[in-house]
Amino acid sequence: MFTSNRPPASARRFVSKAVEAEIARVIGLIKDPELAWMFGNCFPNTLDTTVTLGTLEGKADAFVITGDIDALWLRDSSAQMRPYLHLAKDDAHLRELYRGLIRRHARCVLLDPYANAFTRDPASTAGLDWSKRDQTEMKAGVAERKWEVDSLCYVLRLAHDYWQASGDTEPFDAPWAQAARTIVATFKEQQRVAGPGPYRFQRMSNQPTETTLAGIGSPTRKTGLIHSAFRPSDDACTFPYNIPGNLFAVATLRELAQLASAVLQDAALASEASAMAAEVEKAVFAHGVMQLPDGRQVLAYETDGYGNHLFMDDANVPSLLGMAYLRCLPADYPLWRTTADAVWSEANPWFFTGSAAEGVGGPHIGEGQVWPMSIIVRALSSQDDAVIAWSLKTLRATHAGTGFMHEAFDKDNPAKFTRKWFAWVNGLFGELVVKVARERPHLLAADYSA
Repeated sequence: MFTSNRPPASARRFVSKAVEAEIARVIGLIKDPELAWMFGNCFPNTLDTTVTLGTLEGKADAFVITGDIDALWLRDSSAQMRPYLHLAKDDAHLRELYRGLIRRHARCVLLDPYANAFTRDPASTAGLDWSKRDQTEMKAGVAERKWEVDSLCYVLRLAHDYWQASGDTEPFDAPWAQAARTIVATFKEQQRVAGPGPYRFQRMSNQPTETTLAGIGSPTRKTGLIHSAFRPSDDACTFPYNIPGNLFAVATLRELAQLASAVLQDAALASEASAMAAEVEKAVFAHGVMQLPDGRQVLAYETDGYGNHLFMDDANVPSLLGMAYLRCLPADYPLWRTTADAVWSEANPWFFTGSAAEGVGGPHIGEGQVWPMSIIVRALSSQDDAVIAWSLKTLRATHAGTGFMHEAFDKDNPAKFTRKWFAWVNGLFGELVVKVARERPHLLAADYSA
């Protein structure tokens, strides 16, 4: 009944023996045939369909598209490659792919640290169809130029976690070190202590989430927080201090400090990254905490430093819901637990409950749309068997017979979905199943058909 939806072996973009062995191992633990089929389709989707591995100047160069859009997002490509990190140490071919992507990320950052997405050809001026008339300083090689704090955080996170998982220091050369310094400098620039900095962006659109006020966003009081024009959803911020993005910056700056000290032997960069992390963290807890109408203290999603706060959450990670998953806050941290509970409730205007599922969506697709990513991230963050089992059962019931995850689906009708090819969420689902296999294999021995 469940024939693989993977491309034929001859058409797969990249093959890893370690990944194939992991698929077989995990499927062997899954009792439910539909769940096993979904895992077999989703886990290798990035490698099967989105990767191009080549060479540049004698070294590996990798380009990883997001799926149905032929461009590399710094965020998406990093997240897409995360599920295979634990296999890299024992697979030389897989290590070459990581080296190539880490190098490509460094070149992208050096090209334009304010861009979120890049073209395959660094000399291309084509951009994406919807970005051609953007009022911003577009450069060759840039696909879209939406400034998002998390884009640079993901570059640091992939590099750090690859180094930790593999022990490999080969990709951390002089250009990568310069890119790391550029990231820190860009974060500092976007604290806007001495002015708004050079970034400007406006777009002609009938959606207000596609552009920024006066090209720089709403006014802020300078607090030490980092300004972001756009969210991880590529939607414009309401208030320029996005708290999940700032907490992700804290975590990844500290990870950069470790890498800079141990691998780059750059004490100055390590010290600068650590100091900035401490400054931003202090500002988050001074300005990014708010009170809900029922009296609960929670993290805000966004703020402006003037005392104005927005409580909501968006399914795209970094989200408030994803703070434990991203190692920004401990899973048992009381403030995060209260925040996560509020996110998964009517306190969050982008939380929806329907006859098919409940979950978090966001303005990017609109009301009534549940993102599987939110269900997966909740399960990845949970220590509760009941929550994880519910998540697996719900994901199994809402893939609309495709065997893949989607960007979003109607809360009452999963057959109404967006993006049939969205590699990030496919990999995230695979990551969840691998985690359950490692920590709670008994949940994979259950039958989720009832």
